[in-house]
Amino acid sequence: MRRREVLWCARHNACRMDPSRKRRVRLVVALTTAVLLAGALVWTSFGSAAQTRTPSQLLASAGAGQSYQLTGKVVPGYTRDGTVTNFRVRDRTGTASVPVRYDGELPDPFRGGREVIVNVRKQGGVFVGEKDTLVTKCPSKFSAAKPKSQS
Repeated sequence: MRRREVLWCARHNACRMDPSRKRRVRLVVALTTAVLLAGALVWTSFGSAAQTRTPSQLLASAGAGQSYQLTGKVVPGYTRDGTVTNFRVRDRTGTASVPVRYDGELPDPFRGGREVIVNVRKQGGVFVGEKDTLVTKCPSKFSAAKPKSQS
């Protein structure tokens, strides 16, 4: 390089970098970015996952303020007050049930006897459903048909 070019590079911070060093810097930047993105993916995948529990499991060991994914059947006789719905969820095969207060839109197939999944947090003696997490499982079309009664 001529003296004039060296002075111009120094003033404008535009000097050329050795090509092998440039490749090494690019590699380090790319690998660092990949590791950070992988770490963020792992953090969001496992860090926010709720534990799936049945009502009997929640009654036995639910901690206040912790988030759980509750699964079970809606007990007939729920009440609505505006957008707030109070209902009980029972075990699929048992009788243990927990009270749930859910504030938000209910899915169309929501009714007593239907299986639901909802994210809840324990607050006092009631489990409060997190908004927009209530899902109703529809009964399968392929389940065994009930035997017809003969009259």
